[in-house]
Parts: sequence; C-alpha cells; structure tokens
Amino acid sequence: MTHETRIAVAGAGLIGKAHIARILAQPKATLAAIIDPSPAAREQAASLGVPHFAEVEEGLAAAKPDGLVIASPNRFHIPHALAAAAAGVPMLLEKPPAEDVAGARRIVEAAERADVPILVGHHHRHSPLISRARDVIQSGRLGRLTAVNAMSLYKKPDHGYFDGPGAWRREPGGGVVLINLIHLVDDLRNLCGDVVSVQAIESSAARGFPVEDTAAVLLRFANGALGTIILSDSAVAPWSWELTSGENKAYPRTDELCIVVAGTQGSIAVPTLETWSHEGDGWWTPIRSDRIVVPEQDPLTLQMRHFVDVVRREAKPVIDGREGLRTLATTLAVKDAAATGRAVVPERK
Repeated sequence: MTHETRIAVAGAGLIGKAHIARILAQPKATLAAIIDPSPAAREQAASLGVPHFAEVEEGLAAAKPDGLVIASPNRFHIPHALAAAAAGVPMLLEKPPAEDVAGARRIVEAAERADVPILVGHHHRHSPLISRARDVIQSGRLGRLTAVNAMSLYKKPDHGYFDGPGAWRREPGGGVVLINLIHLVDDLRNLCGDVVSVQAIESSAARGFPVEDTAAVLLRFANGALGTIILSDSAVAPWSWELTSGENKAYPRTDELCIVVAGTQGSIAVPTLETWSHEGDGWWTPIRSDRIVVPEQDPLTLQMRHFVDVVRREAKPVIDGREGLRTLATTLAVKDAAATGRAVVPERK
C-alpha cells in the first residue's frame, strides 16, 4: 500500500474529534469521511471538506476507507464493528469493545473469520511511560513480582458531569468501575500479566447515586503476584493517571505516582519511573533509587501512527480484539465480585 491510508471515523464526539485531529496530523493518513448522524458532525465534515454519512454501512460502501475508527457510543460498537468486519475494513475500536463479554466475542470472531485486524483503543498501551515500565519489569530487574498497588482517585465535578446529558452516569451502566476502571485494569494486565481471580467491594456513600462512586479491588495474577486497586471519582487527591502522567493537558499535573509494582529484587513507581533496590540482601542494607527519564510523546498520536501500520498490514495490533476482550472480562468480573461477595475468575477465552 503506497498511497495515503484513508481512514474514516464513526462517532464525532469528544474522543472522535481527538482521533480526527490525529489523522489530520498523520503524514501517511488522510481523513476519508466522518460518520455520525448529528448536525454537528455534518458541519464538521463540511468544514474539513470530507464526506459525511449518517450510517456506518453507507459510509463504508460509499467512501471505501482503508480503515475505520469506531468512536461511537458503546451501545453501537457491536453493529459498527460487525459492519467493518463484513466490509473487510480494519478497525480501531474504542474501549470497551462491547458492553458485555458475549458481544465483544461476536466482534472478535467475526473479525477473525474475515481476517480483519482490530486495534482496541486502550491508548495507554502506546504511552512511553507505560512502555518503559513494562520493559523494566520484563527485563527481570525487579525479580519475581510479588505485590502491585494502584490508585485512581479524583474528584469529578458535581455539576455538569452527572446531570443533563451526563445523567446516564448516575444509573446502571454508569459508575466509576465501568467508566474508568477499565483503563487501570488494562494497565495492570499490560505491566503484570493476566488476572486469574478478582474480589471487590463498592460504595455509593459519597454521592448517593444508584451506582458506585468508590471501589476497592483485590487481584491475583497468573504469576502469583497479588494486587490492590482503590478508585473513587469523589475524592480530592493527586494519585490518578490523568493527574500524574501529564499526557492529557486538560488536567493539572502532579509529580506523584499512581501504580507501584514490587518484586523480590526491586520496585518501580509509575508514571514517575522511579526504581528502588537494596545494595545488599534485604532491609538492613542501604536502599537506593534511580529515576528513568522518557521523552514526552502523545499516546493518541502514537496510537494513530500504529493503526496506520496495522491497516497497511505492516504491524500487528499491540492490543488486538482477543486481548481487549480479556481486559473487558476482567473489568466486568469486578462488578460480579462486588455484587456476589465472592472471588470471580475472569473469562479468558
């Protein structure tokens, strides 16, 4: 494929606009179409001089893009992904790939039958900070992993987020677990490997909504390490990926950590990339730290560059449909564990 890769975008909301901006900035790509029934999407397409379509099937048939970004609301991911698979068009499918495991499996199996690549939109997989931490862990520098701790604590605004168009976030299907936890679950799976058991409790005490605002999670990894996650969208705190990584300039930045991965020979904090190790054997010997410096890069830009290579069959997805399905299953297992009070084994097929 020697021509510019023509990519259409389905869903021109907040994340869709972010993808459109990265396509326009990508030298090897061009925006083929915007697919979204809203008047605002039609106006945006006109301003950019690209075709506009209301329906995915129509857009795929008329624009004939080389690739499709699916950034539509979650409930449309299944029909839009199935349409892309049927048309033989590789897709960047925003997370979650579907609202349940069965739906995600339908997408994955249809794409596999059609030999259509799926890149799931977990953009942290393209973060240089996460990638460098993963390199350190996989190098064996930390020894055998034993303990993992992750925090995702922030204060969402009381007004303008949970009311008006955002009122759905107060009801089943909303809540901090399904909206936000999936990012952190994928980060931990990427850094530490598969999760084989989940326990969890939830609370709605802070906001009093029908859905949780706070959750505590206990994880057992396949390698034997144990992990904990504490998350809340009603806590004023500096310990979350958004506030610590500095990758999204919409958020203020703190020089804090939000993930710690510890092993028998050392530990690493993420995203600060500070590593710790003893100079001798154990806690009576001096302990020292080093900080790894990584040049700042935009993960969404890196993700789009990678997607172009996937579309051109020059690279395999760093997180394909099967891997995205496992992250979804692990996240949904948190909901099941909190509801039942029992340990839940995430589906891994």
